[in-house]
Amino acid sequence: MTTGITREIGGYLELEHFTGSEYHPGALALNCARACLAYLIEARNIKELWVPEFICASVDDTASASGTRLRKYPILPNFEPDLGGIDLGDADYLYLVDYYGQLSKKRMCALQEWAHGRIITDEVMAFFRRPLGGVDTIYSCRKFFGVPDGAYLFTNAHIDRRLQTDASHKRMGFVLGRFEGPANDFYPQAAANNALFAHEPIKLMSPLTHNLLRAVDYERVARKREENCAYLARRLAPLNELDPVTRRGTFMYPLLIKDGQRLRKELQARGIYVSTLWPHAVGCAGVAGRYARDILPLPVDQRYGRDDMAYVCDLVEGLAGCLRSGNS
Repeated sequence: MTTGITREIGGYLELEHFTGSEYHPGALALNCARACLAYLIEARNIKELWVPEFICASVDDTASASGTRLRKYPILPNFEPDLGGIDLGDADYLYLVDYYGQLSKKRMCALQEWAHGRIITDEVMAFFRRPLGGVDTIYSCRKFFGVPDGAYLFTNAHIDRRLQTDASHKRMGFVLGRFEGPANDFYPQAAANNALFAHEPIKLMSPLTHNLLRAVDYERVARKREENCAYLARRLAPLNELDPVTRRGTFMYPLLIKDGQRLRKELQARGIYVSTLWPHAVGCAGVAGRYARDILPLPVDQRYGRDDMAYVCDLVEGLAGCLRSGNS
């Protein structure tokens, strides 16, 4: 008697199949955040999109590749959109970035109402924030966990075509390498992986990434990030021109400081890797340019504890003092 089974039986064992739950059930799981935006542009037939000046090039590139006209708006010092710089047409959409998870739920609801519901919320920096009802919302997995790809999209819009499922096994090298070795040894692979998504079509999240995300202890991750951020906030508040709110599962601690670019280089030379998250905006005038240049997004993720945070604070305080006195 045959059962019709055609899959392989036996042989060597693969990665374990994890049985936990992912954090965003009910979301559409795609290969990357760019794909989430491209999906919404196609599904909603968005022809004109208002995006902040303080934004990464991937948003601009995705919209342009889809034939969507981009309009830029300034942001205020509290990271909110400067609505006076936005002339939202009847069919236009507002792209709202929740920088470092700093927007309050009340303010986000008000902006949703202001935009008559035509809003896309970018929660790439706030993975643990739940979506507002009825709002198209984008999350990234790569910015919070050791996975090579993956993103979540909450939307009630649909595109009328079958999507290919992604495969991640060939992109795991830098993730596995970083687990056992220094970041610099595998940075070129990580950078190449990031660049790859500029040309990837919309795909469903890979089975491998789904599996890895089912193994994450989300409560532990959120708690560690919040504790680490709270420690930095206590120590570095006297240096910070911002007064950021520490939230559950914080992405990074945004330290705005004079000569932030110089301090970033000094920290990187000492093995504290602080990225310029929006190099595309460094040359902008006003708030966008200043924030792109001088905000230091300090790591607070789940790999670290209090001793690590104390070490970071000691370095930042010491180097900032040297820069103020003219020494390095």
